[in-house]
Amino acid sequence: MQHDEFVGDVQHRLELASRGEAIRATRAVLTTLGERLQADEAADLAGPLPLEIDRFLHEADSGQLFDYPAFVERVAQRARVEEADAAFHAKVVLDVVEDAVPASELDDVTAQLPDEYDELFELVGDDGYY
Repeated sequence: MQHDEFVGDVQHRLELASRGEAIRATRAVLTTLGERLQADEAADLAGPLPLEIDRFLHEADSGQLFDYPAFVERVAQRARVEEADAAFHAKVVLDVVEDAVPASELDDVTAQLPDEYDELFELVGDDGYY
């Protein structure tokens, strides 16, 4: 998947007005996920992503331990949205990531996270609805 396709998918699925908003949402989610994952897992997840997107995982200060509500709070602050919107943004961005990476890679990511993070990886349809 190329950068423009990735950002376009995020923008479309979140129904955002601009590509800039889609990039901000993507950065917020992937930076926060990169902080939560161990460095090697963040790098593995970043590998198949477009170069302009994978850097969000690489730039994160990885290996931090925080719960799911703190994850959502961090995404909300970075994306400059309400927490309810941040949770949805995270699900949609990770749904697009799922389209771009091998399924085994997502399995490795979910294995590293506590069960409370499972809702991040629930299937979201292309129209943005469950």
